[in-house]
Amino acid sequence: MSTVDGRGSLTRSIVLLTSAVAAVAVLLTGLFAWRTIRTNAEAQERDQLSRQAEVLARTPPLASWMLDRQQRIAGPEDIKLAIVRPSGEIDGPAAVAVDAASREALLTGDSVSTTARLDGDDVLLEGAPTLVGGGLVLTQPMGAVDQATNRMRGSLVLPLILGLTGAALAGALLARRLARPLVTAARTAHLLSEGARGVTVPAEGPAEVAELAGALNTLDTALTHSENRQRDFLLSVSHEIRTPLTTARGYAEALADEVITGEEVPEAGRILRTEIERLEHFVGDLLALARLEADDFRLDIVDVDLDALVAETATAWSARCARHEVDFRVERPERPVLITTDGFRVRQLLDGLAENALRVTPAGQPVVLALRADGPGALLEVRDGGPGLTDDDIEVAFVRGALTDRYRGVRPVGSGLGLAIAHRLAGRLGGTITARGGAPEGGAWFTVRLPPYPGAPYTPLTDS
Repeated sequence: MSTVDGRGSLTRSIVLLTSAVAAVAVLLTGLFAWRTIRTNAEAQERDQLSRQAEVLARTPPLASWMLDRQQRIAGPEDIKLAIVRPSGEIDGPAAVAVDAASREALLTGDSVSTTARLDGDDVLLEGAPTLVGGGLVLTQPMGAVDQATNRMRGSLVLPLILGLTGAALAGALLARRLARPLVTAARTAHLLSEGARGVTVPAEGPAEVAELAGALNTLDTALTHSENRQRDFLLSVSHEIRTPLTTARGYAEALADEVITGEEVPEAGRILRTEIERLEHFVGDLLALARLEADDFRLDIVDVDLDALVAETATAWSARCARHEVDFRVERPERPVLITTDGFRVRQLLDGLAENALRVTPAGQPVVLALRADGPGALLEVRDGGPGLTDDDIEVAFVRGALTDRYRGVRPVGSGLGLAIAHRLAGRLGGTITARGGAPEGGAWFTVRLPPYPGAPYTPLTDS
């Protein structure tokens, strides 16, 4: 895939970027080297000229021979000589280039390295003191420095071109190494979006690219798990809806065909009403869960006295439990427990937990609703004397339909949505809900912790 939405490919972008960076680096290096070469060339020429001057200063016969030769044969020689006598007199073709400062330095035994003018041109001037006093001076035109500079600059062009070419090739290799796993990851992402599952991306390339591959593989696993859960949930929903619908349809057809008549009609109506209420309750749970999972779920936050709310809840549930011969108990401080929350949603949460407890609690066993102040927040509990929860049950207690599927046909089960709704409600209220077995009454033990107001962090004072 060369372009996406009109944008260039990653490979091309990386090649262009690395080439541009290399070009800038080569340009800056070249400019720096271009200026440095001149300095180095002059230093090399001075060093060579200085060594020649020192050799001639230590061998007076050779220096005298060269001076005599240059005085007798006037020619365009590059290197010219001058001798500073101990008396201060200066002889030789380069005499006019030796200024007073250079002469005084040589007479005092110091070397001289400077630039001077000779025959209208700039020249390098190097001088060394002689063994008998005075000194010897050599000059060389700046043209020699220019020639050396041009030679060195010429040799710089090829390395710069090779460096630029190498950078472009390295960029192409880097782009290919980066782009290949990214293209694979993009292709896998498209497959996932189209519904494919079980596709994996090899974790290769740099750490960030490998991390992307790992994230896509994790996403694939999560999608597979989520879709399996949704499929199982839909099957569970279908089962829950089909049972009351089948019963209702059967009785409706019997009534329509006058199979049920006379004194049997009220009983058939009662059964129809029960199944319809069951179906209505299940659909209500589905809608409640959908609203809880929506981003615009609304809370009416006000100051709430949880003690009064628990007393009201206990009044309603004591009557229901009595009809099932279940011993309902309430534990509350009987003094205000004030927090800022949505009282209607707290009551909905307690009703859901109480209904779940009543369903599994046999006659003669207790259901307990408890309230305690817990630091700045509050702690609510619903405990029962039912069969309780295993460690495996606790791990999936708040997963939609998990316990319903596990215990269907074993003990009374509901829609499979009640505990999931309770979990979402607790979270929406800024609190937490936990489940465990081993309640003092012998069954399940659900604990809800509510903060003083939604979003307020606090440290619970109780361990339960």
